[in-house]
Amino acid sequence: MLLGALGLSAALAQTPAEIYRCGNAYTNQPVPGVECTRMGAAPVTVIEGTRVHANSAAPASPAPTAQSAVPRSKPPPDTATHTKVDAQAQKERDQQARQILEAELAKATVAQAEIARLWNNGEPNKQGDEFKNPAKYQQRVAELRMALLRSEADMAGLRRELARLGTVVAKP
Repeated sequence: MLLGALGLSAALAQTPAEIYRCGNAYTNQPVPGVECTRMGAAPVTVIEGTRVHANSAAPASPAPTAQSAVPRSKPPPDTATHTKVDAQAQKERDQQARQILEAELAKATVAQAEIARLWNNGEPNKQGDEFKNPAKYQQRVAELRMALLRSEADMAGLRRELARLGTVVAKP
């Protein structure tokens, strides 16, 4: 008899209760006065939305209190996000950025020239066991081609950044 009661309670626990949708709310009992529709026996998944946080400009409570009726002074702006740099400091920063970009472009140009030298117009010199293993040679040719394309793209990006800063850069 105890096993029968356990089996009955397990069966009841597994059968889903009737679920009603009343507007945007889901419940197991219909709300009087609201049009509720009966959902199927399928389980309903509820995903919590994000909560809206009250910002410092708007009061958190909707009803005004005696304390909130008093006009508040505007809080000081966050100095980390609203700091303005004077023109001379900005010119120095721009000059420093330009010098860094020009140095990077010079390095990229030297690296690209070395890769182009190794590339040898698509026919790099075979090294070591590449004479016996053509697959290894083809792999190195593909790697050199990719390195050459990558270095050209890097140089183009550096030229774009320099042009954005107002520096005219001649293509080699």
